[in-house]
Amino acid sequence: MESHFFAYLYRLRYIKRWSLMRNTTKETVAEHSYHVALLVHMLCEIGNRLFGRELNSDRAAAMALFHDAAEVFTGDIPTPVKHHNPKMLASFRELEALAADRLLGMVPEPLREAYEPLIGAQGHDKTAESTVDPAALELRKYLKAADLLDAYLKCVSELSSGNREFAVAKGQTEHALAKLEMPEVEWFLTYLAPGLGKTLDELSES
Repeated sequence: MESHFFAYLYRLRYIKRWSLMRNTTKETVAEHSYHVALLVHMLCEIGNRLFGRELNSDRAAAMALFHDAAEVFTGDIPTPVKHHNPKMLASFRELEALAADRLLGMVPEPLREAYEPLIGAQGHDKTAESTVDPAALELRKYLKAADLLDAYLKCVSELSSGNREFAVAKGQTEHALAKLEMPEVEWFLTYLAPGLGKTLDELSES
């Protein structure tokens, strides 16, 4: 039976992010997912090699590639809208879970078990975390950090282009990252993030 699973996944390149903000550079959910995969892999390796963790960085990268896949149906719902109040957030969580289940239903049956932990509704259900494997829960923490880091780096890039639209968002994201209290994030911000605010000429000089 023909499956439209990848036909929908490839349409993530048409789903725009930061829709309420004036952008100097447009960003799609497909681009964001790739960036988060890069970031979470790096955060896990920083944890493993510098802080004695035992994290599966490859699995974390796979989780990142699919973490917003359901947005092919829902679109990217801006954070200020989604988090306006608890009732609205609960409604959006339910919508995300339904969209995830719809997408999972398109995966051919012999492959579904492999993709269910990546895009299934349980990945969007915060109340079900007690039933999730502890190692997967740990990776979700790193995935959340990578998601925030990508937002922070987007803010840095926009501000470097002279776009003050992202000034408040940068401060809010910095605060959210600090609340995670993750040494891997601090290491990344110290040694890897500064280059994102530089021009090509500045990067070439250094």
